[in-house]
Amino acid sequence: MDKGLLEARNVTDDCSCEHAAITQAERENELTDEQATGIAEIFKALGDPTRVKIIYILLNKELCVHDLGMRIGMEQSAVSHQLRYLRDLHIVKRRKEGKTVYYSLDDEHIEQIFVQTMGHLGHE
Repeated sequence: MDKGLLEARNVTDDCSCEHAAITQAERENELTDEQATGIAEIFKALGDPTRVKIIYILLNKELCVHDLGMRIGMEQSAVSHQLRYLRDLHIVKRRKEGKTVYYSLDDEHIEQIFVQTMGHLGHE
């Protein structure tokens, strides 16, 4: 066995840190793999500047794909692609009126995440 791995194991076995005594209740409150993946997907969606611009615009009112494209300077097909991605994650929702599809934020949680992030950017 690798000597470094053996030494690391011995350090861990002899550990008396607080983390060495995790209670069952603490274990049950840990993130599941599914929760961690879901959170990572939301942050991944927010990691794209185009999607961030779309969300920012939709903070104030619902818009159709055409109007969103005009606001961010992109083709409708590219905007639709981004909106589909955001819709699949329940970040935005759509409402159809005749042939026109309007998009808005799915719920206030997305707005809260976005506003908190903007506040964090302004924090020194």
